[in-house]
Amino acid sequence: MSELIDDPTPGQNAPEFTVSEISGAVKKTIEGAFGRVRVRGEVGRVMLARSGHLYFDVKDDRSVIAAVSWKGQVSRLSIMPEEGMEVIVSGKITTFGSQSKYQINVDDVVVAGEGALMAMLEKRKKALAAEGLFAPERKKKLPFLPDVIGVVTSPSGAVIRDILHRLRDRFPRKVLIWPVAVQGEASAPQVAAAIEGFNRLQPGGALPRPDLLIVARGGGSIEDLWGFNEENVARAVAASEIPVISAVGHETDTTLIDYVSDLRAPTPTAAAEHAVPVRMELLAWAEEQGTRLTRSLEQALMQRGQRLRDLARALPRPEALLENPRQRLDTASHKLPSALRYMTQQRRVKLSEASAGLRPRVLTSRLAPMRDRLDMVAVRLDPDRITDANKRRTVEISGLTARLDRAFLSNTKRHEDRLSALERMRQTLGYTETLKRGYAVVRGDGDVVTTQAAAAQAKALEIEFADGRLSLDESATAARPTKPATKSKPKKDAPDQGSLF
Repeated sequence: MSELIDDPTPGQNAPEFTVSEISGAVKKTIEGAFGRVRVRGEVGRVMLARSGHLYFDVKDDRSVIAAVSWKGQVSRLSIMPEEGMEVIVSGKITTFGSQSKYQINVDDVVVAGEGALMAMLEKRKKALAAEGLFAPERKKKLPFLPDVIGVVTSPSGAVIRDILHRLRDRFPRKVLIWPVAVQGEASAPQVAAAIEGFNRLQPGGALPRPDLLIVARGGGSIEDLWGFNEENVARAVAASEIPVISAVGHETDTTLIDYVSDLRAPTPTAAAEHAVPVRMELLAWAEEQGTRLTRSLEQALMQRGQRLRDLARALPRPEALLENPRQRLDTASHKLPSALRYMTQQRRVKLSEASAGLRPRVLTSRLAPMRDRLDMVAVRLDPDRITDANKRRTVEISGLTARLDRAFLSNTKRHEDRLSALERMRQTLGYTETLKRGYAVVRGDGDVVTTQAAAAQAKALEIEFADGRLSLDESATAARPTKPATKSKPKKDAPDQGSLF
């Protein structure tokens, strides 16, 4: 402070400082006295700015300290502060001179005690339950025998060895392992990314899509398992189209994904047991079912045979069934000759009646009208009459053709005369005919000149007469008068120029 003190003004005891000097002195004093500190308190207002910086308050029952974490520090925080959470923040005391305030630049946040973690877990659980993520009706049924099983866990722990060993003992299956961190800051984003990555695999692709997912980790404290209590992991499990078995911790450990997953296994080994059945048990069951099926078929055949024999005993003898038909056949055979004679006599009577209508006179009377109609048709089809009709039509067509030719020539001549008249009118109205009567067209620099001022400004003039064009360069145009020449009186014997039109 001594370096800021100037000589006091005569007559005054207090020195004068600028605002920046006071702000700098306060900043140096506070940051030099405290440096890095750890503060315990309850999180108050929390605001994540668009820039990525995080602003929040740390308070107790009497005071409030503003806290800020810059964008690069936010991504490294192990716990995102939430309002009402009791935390211990670590960082440096800094001042913000623009607003005359001090604050903590926080680079680490930890929950103050297990009770606070449990309270935060209960809060998240209630929020997700209110959205219906824990509802039993949304849980998917596990496949009985999956072809491919995806495992999300650490590749170096005992958990993956226990799962593979149990799957090998029960029913060997294809296993895809997605290695993730199961503890620490990177655990939650990696687990969520693994679940989403398995779901993005295409069925039948080069890398097969799993039919079942197992998210597994060994036991630990609530802090060690906290990555599986993060909201992004729970939502990734809820959004998974592949059924998920959660096997995090021991039997007494419970995490948030246990409520969202389709099945919760108490241990990773139990998850493998739920994933596949025992192969030997399936073989024994299949053999037993085959034996039961064989016995059932044999018993069914025996019952059907006994039933058939019982029905056969109730049927009459074949000889008894044929007695009545044989008797009816003998009776019909005895009546057949007389029936044939009777039918023959009946047919002869009908034939005689029909032949009576076929006498020559009757036929002639019936054929006469038909012959008359045939003669009339023959007259109409006479070749001479057809030839006369064709000649008349030929004469008519020749007359029409001659009329058409005369009309075409007349119409063509009328159009030619009209076209010639229009051509003569076009030539009469054109400016070339006007040039023949003594007029001329003056052009200056390629454009038609109609005034003396335009002719004076042109660099070169060109005059078009009826028999050709005359070009005048700059030397010739320089000698032109700048004022209009006196109009000479026409000679008495000069020919009349006539009208332009």
